Amino acid sequence: MRIIAIANQKGGCGKTTVAINLSACLARQGRRTLLVDMDPQGHCAVGVAVPEEQIEKSMYDLLCTESPPGFDAVTWQISSNFDLAPATPEMVKLEQELAAAQDRVDRLTRILADVGDDYDYCVVDCPPSNGLLTGNALHAAGEIIVPVDTGFFALHGLTRQLGTISQLREQGGRDVMVRVLANLYDVRTRHAREVVAELRKKFADLMFEVHVNFNAKLREATGYGQPICEYAPSSPGHRDFTRLANEVIAAGEVDTVHHVLLDQASDLTERAEDLLATSAPLVGEHGTRGTEATPEEIERKIAEIYGVFQDEEGVHFRVHAPDADSVELVADFNGWAPGSTALKHEDDNGSFGVTLDLEPGRYRYRYVIDGQWIQDPHNTYVESNPYGELDSVVEVS
Repeated sequence: MRIIAIANQKGGCGKTTVAINLSACLARQGRRTLLVDMDPQGHCAVGVAVPEEQIEKSMYDLLCTESPPGFDAVTWQISSNFDLAPATPEMVKLEQELAAAQDRVDRLTRILADVGDDYDYCVVDCPPSNGLLTGNALHAAGEIIVPVDTGFFALHGLTRQLGTISQLREQGGRDVMVRVLANLYDVRTRHAREVVAELRKKFADLMFEVHVNFNAKLREATGYGQPICEYAPSSPGHRDFTRLANEVIAAGEVDTVHHVLLDQASDLTERAEDLLATSAPLVGEHGTRGTEATPEEIERKIAEIYGVFQDEEGVHFRVHAPDADSVELVADFNGWAPGSTALKHEDDNGSFGVTLDLEPGRYRYRYVIDGQWIQDPHNTYVESNPYGELDSVVEVS
């Protein structure tokens, strides 16, 4: 059984979403999968519609005693090939209850050894901390996935988490396969694109090829208590997690030359600190390196979203065209007529934008920048037109 811990001590990076949907997609491909929740918040159960009030025994009961009940007393069948071992809030007591136990960090390892023949994969969702519960997960796991959302402050969490993994390897004297996953990636945000580029430069051999894009359907699926493969199987979110599952499966079936095991415990920390040092000025004023970006500057940069998106104000079209004198929007909703919809020059950085009130539907559009027709460079949703070029597409709900 391959044991994979989903760990990052920074909250808000989507660990539980990754754990649930990776598990569900592995199960969909015929792999017997166990999802173990080590987070006292118990969000895995919420995310797969297991009623908290009906959970009589949880991971707490397995971890708190040297003679735990059988796994069957704890697990819930979510779907074919997919079981959940839920967490409950009482797990916060384990830090104190096991403080004097000699095997306090090996409890999960011992428990999972008893079910090693029953599953192909065990995915462990860790809490956003580096206490006893995360320590158990990292000691049990042979592989660790560190999800990183693509905001600047996420790099601090990555640095701390990789430092912890390095210490674990140094203390335990064993190799652990570590992979970094770019999560909640919004390609429309320039800052997100820059952060992912830096991640790939510093962690080329540790990065998953796939990244999980920000997708509203993933949040909706969690709210409805369903994995994305059940809630929206045709969504980009399902596509991303299917690709992630395929990459995880392939890592166990091909030579490890493609998935490097770290040779030195200090290697991770050095890479992470290097990344943080070079990325701190990444979003400084006017993009200059060498000047530490303030939190206010970072937030302002993150807010600079290009492409097309919808909120309560309408449908926003924004494009970065620093050398343009005029930008116009042509689309099927305005008869593809230049001059119908002009974008306003918004700032000195070359941002142009317009907000429209559009009826629900699917629309194709292009920009006319100083007389030249182009697709939206910040929108990856495109389709071919009769002229052999690409139109950008937006779906308005």
